[in-house]
Amino acid sequence: MAENEATEYEIRVKGRLASRWAEWFDGMTLTSDEDGTSVISGMVADQSALHGLLRKLSDLGVPLVSVSRSSDVDAPTSTTPIHPMRRSTT
Repeated sequence: MAENEATEYEIRVKGRLASRWAEWFDGMTLTSDEDGTSVISGMVADQSALHGLLRKLSDLGVPLVSVSRSSDVDAPTSTTPIHPMRRSTT
């Protein structure tokens, strides 16, 4: 992915997020799965924007399950498990 190229991502988190949070996540789509997780999906402008979304989730204390890039048709979609983010005490 080029540094400034928008890419579609799916971010899976533990718990159910209400659809009203979509605006807070830059208009991304929120869906709840039967397994008790939620998926935040949509176009992300660049890596900086992706990190911003992940920071928002961290600020909410929402545990991440995975982050998947979903717009690369030629490349296999990869799912990377995310370890819980540690909050800085400074």
